[in-house]
Amino acid sequence: MNKTYDHGSDHTARTHAPDTMDAGRDAIAVGDLDTDALLASGTGHGDAAVPDQGEMELADRHALRRVAGLSTELTDVTEVEYRSLRLERVVLIGVWTTGTQADADNSLMELKQLAETAGAMVLEGATQRRPKPDPATYVGRGKAGELRDIVESTGADTLICDGELTPGQLRQLEDVVKVKVIDRTALILDIFAQHARSREGKAQVELAQLSYLLPRLRGWGDSLSRQAGGRAGGNGGVGLRGPGETKIETDRRRINAKMAKLRRQLTQMGMARDVKRDKRRVRQVPAVAIAGYTNAGKSSLLNRLTGAGVLVENALFATLDPTVRQARTPDGRSFTLSDTVGFVRHLPHQLVEAFRSTLEEVADADLILHVVDASHPDPEQQLSSVREVFGEIGAQNVAELVVFNKVDAADPVVLKQLRTREPRSVEVSARTGEGVAELIAAVSDALPELDREVRVVLPYERGDLVSRVHEEGRIVAEQHTGDGTSLHAYVPALLAGKLEEFAVPVG
Repeated sequence: MNKTYDHGSDHTARTHAPDTMDAGRDAIAVGDLDTDALLASGTGHGDAAVPDQGEMELADRHALRRVAGLSTELTDVTEVEYRSLRLERVVLIGVWTTGTQADADNSLMELKQLAETAGAMVLEGATQRRPKPDPATYVGRGKAGELRDIVESTGADTLICDGELTPGQLRQLEDVVKVKVIDRTALILDIFAQHARSREGKAQVELAQLSYLLPRLRGWGDSLSRQAGGRAGGNGGVGLRGPGETKIETDRRRINAKMAKLRRQLTQMGMARDVKRDKRRVRQVPAVAIAGYTNAGKSSLLNRLTGAGVLVENALFATLDPTVRQARTPDGRSFTLSDTVGFVRHLPHQLVEAFRSTLEEVADADLILHVVDASHPDPEQQLSSVREVFGEIGAQNVAELVVFNKVDAADPVVLKQLRTREPRSVEVSARTGEGVAELIAAVSDALPELDREVRVVLPYERGDLVSRVHEEGRIVAEQHTGDGTSLHAYVPALLAGKLEEFAVPVG
């Protein structure tokens, strides 16, 4: 069943029936303009035009374009164990200012995945082309009215915007659509709150939520002010009468106090991680961090490489707490692998700040395994988004090895394009094990070189040094003699200094 909303010369066609979701793009007719032909040819939407070089096409500027394939169809909600909130019925809206229509559709499809991960049922999705988001209502007053009609016709109780809204945009859009409005940042924070398990993870998420909430508090004016009281109050006096501290001021003060407390707690928790990290540095164990886009398969890859048994779930942000495991190269050299929180496009800066101590695992690593989902509709966008976050946390100069995961489900043509863009990359499938041996070999080659060759005979009572050579170095030859353990190995310079007194001449 099709419905058409007529607003003057603006006709927006939407399809509600789930069985017609994939029927293709709906026509947006303005005058005699054939936008279907433009969309099919790929020339209808390019980069955002500079205002002084001409206006965008009328159809693009005034149309809410429906995005196909956004309906959530669940037969049994109880199958999704991580959904702790009630199932909300949501409508999605995105405003795109640059890039192509395909980019806008991919962004809204990602928003759909985020909404489903948070426990929502997606009923409808639309995008609008504008030079920039409307400063008052994000989509403009007329389009906000259309959104209200969509919300009413679908029975939705929440509108999710694909962007970060200002407090003013949030309030004014809610006034028009008459349902709860949240933005992309609030949605991601809600997912993090559901998935946080450790004490540190919960504190980091709470700090990010409070940072987001602080400028968005809504007050009730003087009616909720804290009156100091006059003669009738008994404790008042000159200079103390008046409106006093308002409710919103009290809330703001309490939030700031709570944020200060959380920052102190996170600093103390970070010190414990720093101690462990310093111990690994002293022992010269190379650190490898697995980083990448959310749901790219980082935890699956860690399990495949180390047997860590980390939670693996086909959901966004399933991993929030870092996991560090030990692994070995084919020649026996030990190194650490750390699984980190996934990134996403437009990652809220509140999260980057709150998780900075956790993300230091990436910045302090000797090598980053940058995992990319090769089966994703836009893997190149994943690459650029993650590298943008690397710049924010100071990891842009760390050695990087790109790992294209899920090659068993990827399009061969897309894989060929990715090889051209990233010639020094490895293709693997964490699910099937394909390419894992090549990945381990590539990691071994990329680790910092062991620059000191030693030939020593260690007394049997110095088993601690033998253990360190095995952990930190690469053994060429080992033999047990009457005088002790004879070793020919390559080790870090710090360990070589401790072995000098046991060195034997090369005959």
